[in-house]
Amino acid sequence: MIRPVVESLPTFKPGPPVVSPSGETFLLGANESPDGPLPSVAAAISRAAADVHRYPDYTSAELVGELASSLGVAAGQVAVGCGSCGVIANLLSAVEEPGGEVVFPWRSFEAYPTMTKLAGMNPVPVPLRDERHDLPAMAAAVTPRTRAVIVCNPNNPTGTVVRRAELESFVDSLPPDVLVLLDEAYFEYVRDPESPDGLDLLAGRPSLAVVRTFSKAHGLAGLRVGYVIADERLAAAARTASLSFGVNRIAQAAAVASLRAGDELTARVEATVKEASRVRAALLDQGRTVPESEANFVWLPLGAESVAFAATCAAAGVAVRAFPGEGVRVSIGDPNANDAFLAAAELYSRCH
Repeated sequence: MIRPVVESLPTFKPGPPVVSPSGETFLLGANESPDGPLPSVAAAISRAAADVHRYPDYTSAELVGELASSLGVAAGQVAVGCGSCGVIANLLSAVEEPGGEVVFPWRSFEAYPTMTKLAGMNPVPVPLRDERHDLPAMAAAVTPRTRAVIVCNPNNPTGTVVRRAELESFVDSLPPDVLVLLDEAYFEYVRDPESPDGLDLLAGRPSLAVVRTFSKAHGLAGLRVGYVIADERLAAAARTASLSFGVNRIAQAAAVASLRAGDELTARVEATVKEASRVRAALLDQGRTVPESEANFVWLPLGAESVAFAATCAAAGVAVRAFPGEGVRVSIGDPNANDAFLAAAELYSRCH
């Protein structure tokens, strides 16, 4: 009865709870914003809660219109969904063919293989090179069976970016019937002038789709709102493949309010970017190897030491994300949380 591919997939396992001897806990494992909703967003959530006995707007018209206005695109180019994962899953479903393949970098966002398999296609992971996308190798992995290629920029978990010239060359080298998903979940944190704004690449590229989220910079991870900007035909396909009422009433209201609070949001993002620079500099001072990150996290390529390092952090009440045998990803929290992590990292260095 159950599809073999579903039974073969691992279920998501959140990290174990951590508590320091002092009783404090710092959650730096999920790339969440350290800040709660902005005041205007909290007020919009409260107002929307009074009407949860009603279904939400099926088309998310107000949110789509607000996104189109703020991004300078036509409303027909925008589709929303239940987080960026939901949007990506919708797009993969729209292009799925039996025996189809999806090419993506690896290590990257861990949901890519699962979403590919659930869409009935075969994942084709291409190893990173020096913690960055190996675009020539990804291009070489494309075959007549390829239905989609995913570029994660900045890459999760390494934080590294693809430069505009190499991305344009890569996209233009692909067959026109291959969907190119540009996952920009951490776009708001990017400060590298050579990293492209995906929207600038859309003109003349009808197979390109730019996916973003309200879960990171906007601090709405618990409400699950993502969106795609693409050619109108692709956006329409994403809407057709989406779950009915997939973006709930409260989520729509919060996302609209967050878009309208641009200056306040920018200030919060700048604070996180500043903290990320401080944390990386401190880790470098400790003698660590830390790639330059354009996201709200840093990556420590610790290899075999990854699990032990994460355990030291956990004992200090700091939850980080270990990828056994590869590295540890550490989200940027508030200064107090970041200091707790840096102290744990220093303790690990002294003990090992």
